[in-house]
Amino acid sequence: MQPNQPSQPNQLDQVAGERLSHANRIFTSDLSVNEFALLHGAGFEPIDLVMGVSVYHVGFQFTGIRQQQELPVLTEATYRARWNAMSRMQAEADSLGADGVVGVRLEWRQHGESMEHLEFIAVGTAVRFAKSPGSYRRPNGQAFTSHLSGQDMVTLMRTGYAPIAFVMGNCVFHVAVQGFRQMLSQMGRNMEMPQWTQGNYQARELAMSRMQAEAERDGANGVTGVSVDISNYAWGYHTVEFYASGTAIRRVGEGDPILPQFTLGMNS
Repeated sequence: MQPNQPSQPNQLDQVAGERLSHANRIFTSDLSVNEFALLHGAGFEPIDLVMGVSVYHVGFQFTGIRQQQELPVLTEATYRARWNAMSRMQAEADSLGADGVVGVRLEWRQHGESMEHLEFIAVGTAVRFAKSPGSYRRPNGQAFTSHLSGQDMVTLMRTGYAPIAFVMGNCVFHVAVQGFRQMLSQMGRNMEMPQWTQGNYQARELAMSRMQAEAERDGANGVTGVSVDISNYAWGYHTVEFYASGTAIRRVGEGDPILPQFTLGMNS
């Protein structure tokens, strides 16, 4: 079961609102020159760099070393922190009247000296479809979010699909410690470690299914660019988080056939 999302999105931060009020004067962007050129050719213009931040204290959950199970307290904490960061980035994009946010990066780092304090940061470039502003927004009126690069975005739209939202799912799982007899039986032998195999498999499946549930909620036809990352933060060797993310997409047209082209590098 996916951790519950807050019923209301985060409001635009006052400090961010002051910075974004100058967006009509000059844009800022983390797009590369190639990404900027391709998106411009596809009719998108950058508005401003948008971001969201959440510094979160991850609580502690007791579990027996021989217990094989998900740790819902830790799953909820790491999901909620990511949701906060993404929601605040979304609020900045929506305040600018953006059609979407491209090149979204959702990253984390340890905050300060405490191992339990984590900072999650979401960053991307808000863009507007110049010919028809608003036409690429999500059905609920919000700007789309996507981790795809500018090149991938243009290619996606040529196929008749459009991004909806950056979707994610996670699972923090404790893998049971094996008994002393089992450890002795494995010494010097090639054999599978069933608790690790099953634990990792179960945690990945939970993370993937939760990501897919977000995409289905948003009315997507599929999820592209999926990646699965593994971290254990400060929990030790036997507790790991599996985190799945990608861009949910929907079909908006027939698209054009894309034929391979021969290119010759200048340094060949």
